[in-house]
This record gives sequence, C-alpha cells and structure tokens, in this order.
Amino acid sequence: MVRLGQNFLADTNLLEAIVREAGVEDEDVVLEVGPGAGVLTERLAPLAAHLHAIELDRRLEPQLAGLAARPDVTIHWADAMKLDLAALDPAPTAMVANLPYSVATPLILRTIELLPGLRRWTLMVQREIADRLRAPPGSRTYGSATVLAQLAAEVTLLRAVDPAVFKPRPRVESAVLGLRRLGPAAPPAARTLVREAFAHRRKSLARSLELARPGRIESVREALTELGQPADARAEALSPQEFLALSAKLGG
Repeated sequence: MVRLGQNFLADTNLLEAIVREAGVEDEDVVLEVGPGAGVLTERLAPLAAHLHAIELDRRLEPQLAGLAARPDVTIHWADAMKLDLAALDPAPTAMVANLPYSVATPLILRTIELLPGLRRWTLMVQREIADRLRAPPGSRTYGSATVLAQLAAEVTLLRAVDPAVFKPRPRVESAVLGLRRLGPAAPPAARTLVREAFAHRRKSLARSLELARPGRIESVREALTELGQPADARAEALSPQEFLALSAKLGG
C-alpha cells in the first residue's frame, strides 16, 4: 500500500492508472517522493533509466530493501524539502509520486525551481491543492502558488480520486494532478513580487506591495495601468504572464 500522510492507497487499479498517466519512457529519470512501502516504486523502476526515491521515515527501510538493491534505483533517506535536489545524479526528467499533503504545494514549487530538467509531473495530491494550482485568474482559489506553477507549467486535473480507495478513509478528497513544463521557473524577483502581492488579498495589489516594501505604490499603479489593469486592481485579477510583465516593469 502507498502511504499518503497517514492514509494508504489500497486500490491496485488506481496505482496502474497513475503509472499509465505518467507515461514513463525508458530514457526517463523518475523522481518519487514518499515511496512508503514501494508499491508504486516497483511499478515505475522497470520502466525508467533510473529512479530516485526520497523517503524520510527510516522505519520503511526493510520494505524498501529489495528496491534499494537495484542498480537503477537510489533511495535517499532525507527530507525532500531539505535535500539538495539539484545534486541528484542523474537529473530527474519526470516526477511521479503520492505526495504527503502537508508539503505538496511547496514541494511542487521547489521541484519546478530546482529541477529545470523536469518535464512532467504526475502527482496524487489533495483535491484542494489540485484546484488551487489550476485555478484561473479572478477565482477564489487563485493565489501565489497558482501563478508560480502556471508560469512554468501547464497544470491539468487528470482524475478525481474517491476517498474510499484509501485505508483509513481520509476526510479530504484527492486528485491526480498533471504538470507539463512550458518554461523555466519564474525569476527570483518575480517570485518575491507574486508572494508579496497575495500577502494581503483584501487590499489592492499596489497597497499590498507597498506594505511589503514602502515607497513604490505609485510606480506599481502606473505599471498596472500600462498593463491595461485598473490602478487599484487586486492580485487575483492578473494572469501569470501579467505578473511577469509587472515584475519586469518594476525592474525585477
């Protein structure tokens, strides 16, 4: 069974569906975070040139011993939010994982930023996270993570997942999320601007940026006008590409 937080995926058909959706090819280097007992890992490893599995819980070492003995599998006993992902060798080209819900969003953004060679992601996540990362501008769930993900990738809901496939049954719904790389991660200045822009959602974007770094409210309002947005537009009104353009206008 696949560990997902404190819940385990007990549906073999869904496991096979995730592997099919991932479309791993024989030249791919796969990154898996949170392999648990390794039931997804053992399906992925024969399909790829190499597989990196990152697991924090050393108590799972006996279950993963057989996979660790394979020359095409490397088990990293580490926290994926702290491990130097850029040092993984060979560098990952695809990520397939049932992500721990507590770190799913920051981990996805971290892989986008630190692993430029990653071309696609096939991930089991909480449905709320899937909806947030693929939200359109103006929606209630559109936020900084949405913008940063969509600047680098096309984000698609591959399938909804019934809570009944987990043991024990979780209180939240899940989904399989797909990302396909379109370009590099947002530059550092743009990432900072996006996060500052959404820090005070009830305020205008210009006011939110002013609170983060005083002295630029007028330049922000002028730049928004040049982009065809109202000077008092809120952050959720801007598309990901408009955030990139705004950062460039502000010297980012």
